[in-house]
Amino acid sequence: MTLTELKYIVAVARARHFGHAAEACFVAQPTLSVAIKKLEDELGVTLFERGGSEVSVTPIGAQIVAQAERVLEQTAAIKELAKQNKDPLAGPLRLGVIYTIAPYLLPPLVKTMIDAAPQMPLILQENFTVKLIEQLRQGELDAAIMALPLPEQGLMVQPLYDEPFVVAVPRNHPWATRKEIPAEDLKQETMLLLGSGHCFRDQVLEVCPEMARFSSGGNGMQRTFEGSSLETIRHMVASGIGLTVLPRASVRDMHDPNGMIAFVPFAPPVPSRRVVIAWRKSFTRRAAIDAICKAVGECDLPGVQMVSVAEAA
Repeated sequence: MTLTELKYIVAVARARHFGHAAEACFVAQPTLSVAIKKLEDELGVTLFERGGSEVSVTPIGAQIVAQAERVLEQTAAIKELAKQNKDPLAGPLRLGVIYTIAPYLLPPLVKTMIDAAPQMPLILQENFTVKLIEQLRQGELDAAIMALPLPEQGLMVQPLYDEPFVVAVPRNHPWATRKEIPAEDLKQETMLLLGSGHCFRDQVLEVCPEMARFSSGGNGMQRTFEGSSLETIRHMVASGIGLTVLPRASVRDMHDPNGMIAFVPFAPPVPSRRVVIAWRKSFTRRAAIDAICKAVGECDLPGVQMVSVAEAA
């Protein structure tokens, strides 16, 4: 049994497909398949049910894959322990960020980190929350910036900032001159939402009850459309299709008189999200996490409220 074989079975369990797993591991599919068959023969069990277009994990396979994940995580921890006597800010940091935060946080964050820790380049990846957590557990990421609530326990989590939501309306919409908009008023309008899988969609549905009732088949908003990204949805709003809810940091200027969109604050209680950084308990480069937290605190993010060290504790 080798670590490579354990990596292969974890990849197949995640992808439910031998070909896709091989691509993720940067090997040829026959190489991966032979290695997994060798491991199955060695253990005397069948890990995967092969048939059709999707691979299924057997009950004993699920247990072995879970153990393999823990082994791989501990292996990564051993490598980190070997670096304890070295500068924790020396060497790349693999940082994941969810889609609705990355475009607005990364530009100032990368610039700040280049100035503060040029010896620690950031290897960046955008993805969904569930995927980032999975990569954290596998040791494929060192840390991830996401928004609460998180569906996974067992990670170290430190708050970074609180971010209110705002309503985006076409410039010629009657609400464009409003000072604020109650969340319940959204039921009157055609709304644009992110597609399934985006945690920001779930957060918007949670804090805007009328939208949640619509999504579950009740009498909510008149109509909804979905977009693949906040920027795509922003363009759809500008074209007059409907309204949307955006995180405040995605709006650089709330009062741009020449823009095609008007941004209006919510009436109290203002919906918001808490953005955090998460990492494995076994990750030993705590100084690197602290450096990221400090850099985020120095970023110019419009409308957000940074969480102090005391509040984070």
